[in-house]
Amino acid sequence: MGAVDRRTFLRTAAATGVACVLRLPSLGGPPPSDGRRERPMAKRKLYIWNGIDRRATEKDLKARYGMLKKRGLDGVFISGGTDDREFDVLKTLGMEVHTWMWTTNRGDAWIREHHPDWYMVSRTGRSCFDKPPYVDYYRWVSPVIPGVRRYLVERVGELAAHPAVDGVHLDYVRYPDVILPRALWKDYGLDQTEELPDYDFCYSEHTRRAFREVDGRDPLDIKDPAHDQPWLHFRYDSVTRLVGELAQEARRHGKRITAAVFPTPNLARKICRQDWDKWPLDFVCPMIYHSFYEETVDWIGESVLEDIRAVDFPVVAGLYMPAFRTLAEFEQGVRLAFRRGAAGVSLFGGVDDAHWEIADRVRSEFA
Repeated sequence: MGAVDRRTFLRTAAATGVACVLRLPSLGGPPPSDGRRERPMAKRKLYIWNGIDRRATEKDLKARYGMLKKRGLDGVFISGGTDDREFDVLKTLGMEVHTWMWTTNRGDAWIREHHPDWYMVSRTGRSCFDKPPYVDYYRWVSPVIPGVRRYLVERVGELAAHPAVDGVHLDYVRYPDVILPRALWKDYGLDQTEELPDYDFCYSEHTRRAFREVDGRDPLDIKDPAHDQPWLHFRYDSVTRLVGELAQEARRHGKRITAAVFPTPNLARKICRQDWDKWPLDFVCPMIYHSFYEETVDWIGESVLEDIRAVDFPVVAGLYMPAFRTLAEFEQGVRLAFRRGAAGVSLFGGVDDAHWEIADRVRSEFA
């Protein structure tokens, strides 16, 4: 995810993350996939990223979601596990419920107590267990490790088993940001024109051993890791394989699988080892937060076009509301997303009635 002020966004989120040339038998064979792709959405849809509100009364929830339904909301990516009461309200109103799950960014007490060795390690030897990069809750576990994958499959199974859930929505399904979006460099006093060793992961014993088994080299001996294709693709593939296993588990329960990802496949590979155009998703939500990248609103349309050309499943454009300075800019962003072929938009942060009215009206123009 992302925000104009990265630290503010991350605190908010915490309260509520070249064709392949190397196949990795040590990770269990090719990524599982049933080859299924979601049919094109019947209409362009409106979603919101939100969190479960356990303090609200049932009456409050019915009033809140009832108004959002009238404003055109089709579904919710909702974090915080499962909640029968809130989920029942959403389903009664005919909305989609997608449980929003942090994936490889895990600060789980059980993992920290039993498997500190699961955490990713930087090229300089810093473990996310006790020296997380950027912010305290950047506690990344390695998708190379079979135990990590089994653990995450179990978490998906628990969420997908809920009868009101339509799908599981993966977030933070990647490596830590080896390069932050440019607008955030000043927040951390960094110049990331090139990859810095402190932010280059994963050099844990587990991952180094797995790479040696298929390539013969120790990643720590690689002179130019930022451009070494086998080492890059090893990490891309480790995430892709994980997503394949999670998708298989969700579909075992008859549920869809979606993901919040970085804005475009090329940018995602560069920033966080995320090869998401290879994933077996039902639809994807690229977070096209233009202000992070010091881009104008026009970049939303350009990114959507690049995305839909890269994949064969629907693209729902993720928009970050504080990035829009005016309602006119927001309308421009929504219109560009739909004009370039987005199957919907998903909104995060500070959405009010005027925004919903604009989004629903613009959506109707492309019906």
